[in-house]
Amino acid sequence: MKAFIYSAKVFLLLTSIVLFTGCNSTKEEQATNEETNEQEVTLTKEQLKNVVLDTTKLSLRNISSVVKVTGTIDVPPQNMVSVSTLLGGYVASTKLLPGMHINKGEVIAKMEDQQYIQLQQDYLITKSKLAYAEKEYQRQKELNLNKASSDKVLQQTEAEYKTLKISLNALAEKLRLININPTKLSEGNLSRQINIYSPIDGYVSKVNVNIGKYVNPTDVLFELIDPSDIHLNLKVFEKDINKLAIGQKLIAYTNNNPDKKYHCDIILISKDFDADKTAEVHCHFDEYDKSLLSGMYMNAEIEIKNHEAYTLPEDAIVNFEGKDYVFVTDDKKQFTIQEVQLGVKENSFIEIKNTTSLSGKSIVSKGAYTLLMKMKNKAEEE
Repeated sequence: MKAFIYSAKVFLLLTSIVLFTGCNSTKEEQATNEETNEQEVTLTKEQLKNVVLDTTKLSLRNISSVVKVTGTIDVPPQNMVSVSTLLGGYVASTKLLPGMHINKGEVIAKMEDQQYIQLQQDYLITKSKLAYAEKEYQRQKELNLNKASSDKVLQQTEAEYKTLKISLNALAEKLRLININPTKLSEGNLSRQINIYSPIDGYVSKVNVNIGKYVNPTDVLFELIDPSDIHLNLKVFEKDINKLAIGQKLIAYTNNNPDKKYHCDIILISKDFDADKTAEVHCHFDEYDKSLLSGMYMNAEIEIKNHEAYTLPEDAIVNFEGKDYVFVTDDKKQFTIQEVQLGVKENSFIEIKNTTSLSGKSIVSKGAYTLLMKMKNKAEEE
C-alpha cells in the first residue's frame, strides 16, 4: 500500500513538472512572437485601399556633402589704417563719425599748435640764411682764387653753407610730414593749423578724439578700413579641414537675412588649430556689399566634392525615439521596420550607410509614417 502511495506522489510530481515546463515554453514562444510582431505591421485589404504606399530600392547616385561653419567678416592688417599726427596738437575740427565713407586725400581733421608755427618759422629763417651763405660761399671762392682770402675762411664759409642746406632739407621734410608744402611756404602764409588727410578710400571704423582734445604723436585719432580686400574668416573643425581646398566655392549668409546669399572663394587655409580644435579659413566675396561690416557674424555652407553613395528618398525615413528607420516589405501587405544609419542629405535624397541588409529589398518610399503610426497604435492597444 505504501509503495502504491509513493508511486502516485512521484507520478503527480512528474506531471506537475511537465505541465510547468510546457507552460513556460508556451510563454517564451508567445513573448518571442510578440517581440517579432512589434517589428512588423500587416495591413488588411480594406486598409490598403485607404493608404497610399509606394516602394523603392536603394539607388546609387553622386551626392555632395555640405560642411556648415560659422565665422566673422574680417579685414587684413594692410587694409586697416590707424591715423595719427606726427606732431602733437589740439584737434581744431573734424566731421568724422563711425561708419562714414571717406575718399583718399579728403581732409578728415584739422590740428593746431604753436609748434607748427615754430617749424614754419625755422624753415623760412634757415632758407633766408642759406641764401646769404650761398652768396658768401661763392664770393669767398672768387677771393680765394685771387689769393685775396685764406683757405681757412673759404672752408668755414663752405661748411656754413652746407650745414644750412642740410638743415633746410630736414625742415622741409618735417613740414611735409605734417602736410605743409615747403615750396609754397612764405612769410605771408604762415599757418597755425595743419590738415589731416585720409590715406585711403574706405570707411571710418573708430573716432577716438573730439574737438579741443590734445593728442600726442603716439595717439590714434581715427581707425579707417579699406573694404577692397574685406573677407570672411571662418572657423572650421579639424575633422573637416582636409576636405577643403584653395579656390573652393561656398555660400555665406547672415542670421538677420538668411535668404540673401553671398558667394565666396576660399583663398587661405590655416594649418594652425586653436584650443577648440578649429582652424581659420579665409574667403573672398565675389561681390562686395557695403552692408557687410567688419566683425559681423556670418554662417557659411561649403560644398564638398561629389562621391557615390546608396541613397533613399527623404520620405522613406521615419524617426522614432531618436533613431531612424525604414519599412521593408516583400508583398506590400506585411512591413518590417529596420533601423538605418544616415549620411549626407542632398536634393531630397539621403545617404544610407548600413546598406548590406537592405540591398535588393523593397523599401516604403511613401506612407512610411502611416505605418509607424499604426505600429505605435498596435503597441498601445496590446
